[in-house]
Amino acid sequence: MTATAPSDVRPGPHGTEQDDSAALAGFGYRQELHRSMGRYASFAAGFSFISVLTTVFQFFAFGFSFGGAAFFWTWPAVLVGQLLVAACFAELAARYPLSGAIYQWSTRLSTPGFGWFAGWIMVIGQVVVVAAAALALQVVLPAIWSGFQLVGGDPAPTTPTGAANAAVLAVVLLALTTGVNLLDNRVMSAVNRIGVTAEIIGAALIVVLLLTHSERGAGVTLHTGGQGGAIGALLVGSFTAAYVLIGFDSAGELSEETHAPRRTAPRTILLALASAGALGGLLLLGGILAAPSLTDGRLATEGLSYVLTSSLGDGVGKALLADVVVAIAVATLAIQTAGSRMLFSMARDGVLPFSSRLAKVSPRTGMPAAPSLAVGIAAAALGLLNLASPEAFLAIGTTCIAMLYLAYAMVTGPMLVRRLRGDWDRSAAEPDETGRPLFSLGRWGLPINIVALAYGLFMTVNLAWPRASVYDPSGGHWYFQWFTVLFLIVSVGLGAVWRWRNTRRVHAATPAQRSPVVKC
Repeated sequence: MTATAPSDVRPGPHGTEQDDSAALAGFGYRQELHRSMGRYASFAAGFSFISVLTTVFQFFAFGFSFGGAAFFWTWPAVLVGQLLVAACFAELAARYPLSGAIYQWSTRLSTPGFGWFAGWIMVIGQVVVVAAAALALQVVLPAIWSGFQLVGGDPAPTTPTGAANAAVLAVVLLALTTGVNLLDNRVMSAVNRIGVTAEIIGAALIVVLLLTHSERGAGVTLHTGGQGGAIGALLVGSFTAAYVLIGFDSAGELSEETHAPRRTAPRTILLALASAGALGGLLLLGGILAAPSLTDGRLATEGLSYVLTSSLGDGVGKALLADVVVAIAVATLAIQTAGSRMLFSMARDGVLPFSSRLAKVSPRTGMPAAPSLAVGIAAAALGLLNLASPEAFLAIGTTCIAMLYLAYAMVTGPMLVRRLRGDWDRSAAEPDETGRPLFSLGRWGLPINIVALAYGLFMTVNLAWPRASVYDPSGGHWYFQWFTVLFLIVSVGLGAVWRWRNTRRVHAATPAQRSPVVKC
């Protein structure tokens, strides 16, 4: 591919848009997505994917029901593990500032085939995350106003009526976010920035109010409670933190739309995760300390929504819950955007079904419309699984986490191999847009990489382990107990079949008929 200079060359923070386009051309791609994102927009991309308000409110009750108050300690443990992964990703974002980050990084660190499977698993995981984020509306909206329970009956997501209503609300939200994703990327970025600002302010206010309304001391977090033995309960309780602290790579995912991405993305990846981790940990602690009761069962079923309305009163509590609704909407938008960029990046290399259509970018909006539609429609279809059974809510949530953790490991694994071969640090002296050396972990890179990979593999197994008490508590639904494992097998199997058929088609074609392959 050859690079084409954009018609509108604007100065970025450390250079020009033309400089960024020229750097992209060095990887064999021309600038098609519009570069309009600065540092805060890049930070907002990662922070809104993580979205502490969305995910903590969505999974707080689940974590507490298994781990009791002690599940709080799983948060810093998961945060440290994810910070190690993020540090590895920060190095990669500096060296490979490309859309479809996980796919691009894994491909360049290993082989095109291995990288393809990393991208395939990641994009399917992102679609599932979009569905799970949209379903989170059910945790908040009926608590604000009973009229949002459109289906009628019990609004709890674990009940048939609550699960069905969650599916309805999710489809409505996905229709809205898909519409925004079809507009100019400056509109999408502006919505994202405004939403993230509101979320940060709201989360900080909730933390202050909860901590000033504490009913007990922090020592209560040393008591496990919950279901099962202490270790098993905490392993399951860690699902909350594992679900929240993902998506920080989105800052790298939007590198082709960011000014000076080699310098900006590494820092915003780490900043987004660190700030979300600090806020989320304080939210968990504040909720445990301010809950009217830890033993009446409501904290394990209604979660933080119950704490806000009970401890702060209906007026203040519902106003803060409205801010959570904004966070959920922005998170769904951000995750859908990240998924669409992954689809676009893979399609641009001609390695997906319908690649020619998925790789098209509107010159007017700078947005890939077909990938946004594909992610939105697929996520809505997954959300409708909630109509089948309440267990689908948890199955969808944990499946997406396991798939993202596996995709992350398919980056840190090849990266570790490169380090052990001694050929990774050769690029450390390369300059960024300012002429400074690229972000590098230096001599800490190898130990950080080893622990990051080990942690990622451990958490993937922990999340996918088919525990009946977690995935099929009511019994009789073996497919929900094994949903994550089966989903992974089917996803990889379908990908393998398509790769095999496509490889045969390419080899059978004449050289002139074969699609061009981007050399990595």
